[in-house]
Amino acid sequence: MSGSSLDGLDIAFVEFEEKAGRWTFNLLESECVLYSSEIEHRLANATLLSAHAFMQLHAEYGHFLGKTVSQFIHDKGLGYKVSLISSHGHTVFHEPGKFTTQIGDGAAIAAVTGLPVVCDLRSMDVALGGQGAPIVPIGEKLLFNDYSLFLNIGGIANISHHQHLMHRAFDVCPANKVLNMLSMQVEKKFDHDGELASSGTVNESLLKELNQLPYYDSPFPKSLANEFGIEVVYPLIQSYRLNTSDSLATYVEHVALQVKNAIINLKLNNQEDESALKILVTGGGAFNSYLISRMKSHLSEQGITIDVPSKGIVEYKEAIIMALLGVLRWREEDTVLSSVTGSTRNSIGGALWMGSH
Repeated sequence: MSGSSLDGLDIAFVEFEEKAGRWTFNLLESECVLYSSEIEHRLANATLLSAHAFMQLHAEYGHFLGKTVSQFIHDKGLGYKVSLISSHGHTVFHEPGKFTTQIGDGAAIAAVTGLPVVCDLRSMDVALGGQGAPIVPIGEKLLFNDYSLFLNIGGIANISHHQHLMHRAFDVCPANKVLNMLSMQVEKKFDHDGELASSGTVNESLLKELNQLPYYDSPFPKSLANEFGIEVVYPLIQSYRLNTSDSLATYVEHVALQVKNAIINLKLNNQEDESALKILVTGGGAFNSYLISRMKSHLSEQGITIDVPSKGIVEYKEAIIMALLGVLRWREEDTVLSSVTGSTRNSIGGALWMGSH
């Protein structure tokens, strides 16, 4: 899969086993293939293309995905060991209630690799009136059942909660996408360990204005498009003309506060669910030690501790779950929970392209 932060293509080779409804997995191989500056630029500007140029990128990116996965299979010695490819693709447009678009033509991937490909994992849910996001919660429920609270900090931070038959999840706020854009002001791709942010000072006026953005008061289910961070949040921060460290410090505080508010809005009953006293944090933001420290400070007020798992799970949890969604689609089992997305029913999402006969 390719995340909104455009840091590269995550590839995971995962084996799954299901016994009596209980799933286990083994992450055997993984790699993040960095994008060339050309591919990164084309993906970042895909929303500006004409219809013809957009479809050309969709096809070319699909062939790129197929070639990259084929190289991964060759380099890792996985010939004849891969049964199925599940591709999330790269999200370009996401308008809940209307449509969602992840580019990377599945037919091209299947044609290049000769393997079955599951792709377009969100469109059925949107067609059923859902947000099309988050789609990770069903994987959390099946693969990480020691936890009921999950936070993924990628380009956008999202949270999910599972308790008995109730599953709730939503996008919290833009995260790494905005933090990385701010870091680029001083020619850094990202703020390593939050070092710049930790040296800055929070601007209380900006923080207040960020926290008052209308999205945060809207009820869930809800989801965010990348444009919210790029076109709303980032220009607002820039309007204050702060130095980069102060901008980063303020935005880290904003993310930490919105995570706290999201948990408050979930109205957890911790007396009934002790697993809700700990939250599993994954995604690139889990490596930002300053952001984690600020979240720990705010969440301790709610009696909640933060667990950061192994490096492989932190980096590839979403890719692992996308692999599972491909397996569920192959088995014709539900891949999306309507209680999470607001659609009219649970659904089996994903288009299937067959490779060689």
